[in-house]
Amino acid sequence: MLTITEIMKIIPHRSPFLLIDKITELEEGKRAKGIKNVTYNEYFFKGHFPEEPVMPGVLIIEAMAQVGTVIMLSLDEMKGKTAYFGSINKARFKDKVRPGDTLELEVEITKTKGPVGIGCAVAKVNDKVVAKAELTFYVGD
Repeated sequence: MLTITEIMKIIPHRSPFLLIDKITELEEGKRAKGIKNVTYNEYFFKGHFPEEPVMPGVLIIEAMAQVGTVIMLSLDEMKGKTAYFGSINKARFKDKVRPGDTLELEVEITKTKGPVGIGCAVAKVNDKVVAKAELTFYVGD
């Protein structure tokens, strides 16, 4: 398990844009599971939507991508670098994420070639899929 402090040693994201609270499982370069505890105090709930607060889908994708970034940058040859989005494909949103939810994030890197990795990402709340996507990462200096 990685704490928020350990995550911040691997990826460059910081508050308010660090969207994972901990990594519960990590198989370096291959797969990881992470958690985001969604609270009403999140900055985005002030405007999305005040009458019915819902976590924006793009931020759910970003949270999944941050877990994928931990996977990619956990490899010795990638340490100290930055992972960028190459593409987002097959994104699907199945349900809302609300304040009080624990967002469970699972990413598996299915293909790598040099600094490029492709991963399958799934976000769940109470074991129910709320979003999924295929993410491509490019690791650069």
